[in-house]
Amino acid sequence: MAKKQGFVKEITSRDDDFAKWYTDVCLKAELCDYSSVKGMMVVRPTGTAIWENIRDVIDKKIKATGHENVLMPMLIPESLLLKEAEHVEGFAPEVAWVTHGGNNELQERLAIRPTSEVVFAEHFKKIIHSHRDLPVLYNQWVSVVRWEKNTRPFLRTTEFFWQEGHTCHSTAEEAQAETKLMLETYVDVCENFLAIPVVSGVKSESEKFAGADKTFTNETLMYDGKALQINTSHDFGNNFGKAFDINFTNKEGKEEAVYTTSWGFTTRAIGGMIMVHSDDRGLVIPPRIAPTQVMIIPIAQHKEGVLDKAYDLKELLGKNMSVKVDASDKQPGWKFSEAEMKGYPVRIEIGPRDIEEGKVVVVRRDTLEKITMELNDELAANIENLLETIQQDMFDRAKERQDAKTRTATTKEEFYELIEEGGFVLAPWSGDPEVEAKIKEDTGATSRCWSLEHQNDDLTGVKDLWNGEDAKYMMHWAKAY
Repeated sequence: MAKKQGFVKEITSRDDDFAKWYTDVCLKAELCDYSSVKGMMVVRPTGTAIWENIRDVIDKKIKATGHENVLMPMLIPESLLLKEAEHVEGFAPEVAWVTHGGNNELQERLAIRPTSEVVFAEHFKKIIHSHRDLPVLYNQWVSVVRWEKNTRPFLRTTEFFWQEGHTCHSTAEEAQAETKLMLETYVDVCENFLAIPVVSGVKSESEKFAGADKTFTNETLMYDGKALQINTSHDFGNNFGKAFDINFTNKEGKEEAVYTTSWGFTTRAIGGMIMVHSDDRGLVIPPRIAPTQVMIIPIAQHKEGVLDKAYDLKELLGKNMSVKVDASDKQPGWKFSEAEMKGYPVRIEIGPRDIEEGKVVVVRRDTLEKITMELNDELAANIENLLETIQQDMFDRAKERQDAKTRTATTKEEFYELIEEGGFVLAPWSGDPEVEAKIKEDTGATSRCWSLEHQNDDLTGVKDLWNGEDAKYMMHWAKAY
């Protein structure tokens, strides 16, 4: 790798200290900053723009499947939160409470939403009466607060931003179909826009969302071999329907409780994007969600015609992609270093000699490969093709790395060895929660999911590696964020 220039040399090597490297990239690429409240981050323009691009993609997909956006209150009365016992128990340690309004103590504490199932449930009870009122397909874009003990930018913050979908259905089958549909939508976003490969599956009983019958998840591996739950989709059955008396009259004239779902995609995905793709020179952003896809850097810009040509090039390329010109008075080497730090997928270098020869130098951020292209009418199409190549190559590299770090254990001893090496470890499990707890105690690893790919495996004669009982699941295990 080329010698680091300027402030880029201040980034800790990811192989030396992955946690410090991650924080360095977040701060030096100007994605976020710390605030005066622990765990609450300032999301800077670049971080916000990346989130807006992700949000736009998801929002279009959500609306295309018939969902509507709403906005619900951020404060939840304690009595309302307590209605679904399992749900509130799962969130109790993380809830932030409002106890005063101005100088006056409130008669009832108000929770700052850690999630909004109960608020939606209260509303659904008011608007749903008949099967003709179903399904109800709602979504909202908001922030939530969970009082985390250990925080890290984007990955685990006290306040984070997300979309949370909440839906009601007349049958269990419809609710489960909805849950799977949204999981598949998230797979599309992760793999085709963030270039992050995922393993889709079902959480264990101990790892599922509080109050859910079943939690579907998308799991992925970071560069350091730890797993990240990048998004989830929950099937609540009629648990919330019963707890909140959300009843409807079915087609036979009988009253029954609705079946509900919820699902969410958060700013945690930005953290995943950083840890999957970025390197010791800084941020690497997949082209399809990059706020600036092409950065043009004029060389010897004080010379006549150079800046004019750079802006002509911006106008040419800007019709089909997002383009900027760095016309600051910094030295070209510093600009190159800064462009690499901030992760622009492509930079174009253009100077007097390039103009004279009718060529430009194009640099890929993902590989730092330099390509000479003709400065002609085909340049825009060539850059577009290059951006698509970069997008696909980033996914392919991440998938190859994840596949290489996914191994199967055939003995308990082999399992422990592979877990210490990092990555996903596939191992047969009986479903015994004591085994799950023992693995976590011994290794720090947790069950990540029973992948959809392995749910039809024939496990006849296969035994749990720990207790010798018949295996019910071929589980993905890993240490995780």
